[in-house]
Amino acid sequence: MSDVRKGELPSGHAEDRELLLDWLAFLREAVLRKTDGLDENEVRWRPEGRLISLLGIINHLTHVEWRWIDGGFRNEAVTRSEEEFVPDPGLTLENALGRYRARAASTESFVRSVPTLRLPCARQQGTDLRWVLLHLINETARHAGHADAVRELLDGVTGD
Repeated sequence: MSDVRKGELPSGHAEDRELLLDWLAFLREAVLRKTDGLDENEVRWRPEGRLISLLGIINHLTHVEWRWIDGGFRNEAVTRSEEEFVPDPGLTLENALGRYRARAASTESFVRSVPTLRLPCARQQGTDLRWVLLHLINETARHAGHADAVRELLDGVTGD
């Protein structure tokens, strides 16, 4: 993933591509830090059955990037399922973190491999890679805030 230092805002770049990738990496790390020190039961916890667990957030964000990049630009068959929000018992935190990091590396590799951010997206007419990156930043930011709330309700931990 992009080289973003823990808790530091991304610095400016002359090129939009790297700035967008750094912001996405920064937000991914914010989500991942919410699992620090938690066990398998805690990452599955949901306040009174509401919101999404931290494991569900990570699993969902992994799938979102997969759908947009592999489905939208590589024309691979992708699916969407509500089950991604409530991962099955076989998905461990270690596996989910590994999958999210691998997905992030794949997304970044793809974005760096194409000649322009204006590359059209096959999934949604009128969108391009620039739009998709902004959408991924928005989606990840929303769920980073969601993860903040879940973690605070779980054990009172706030901040980074």
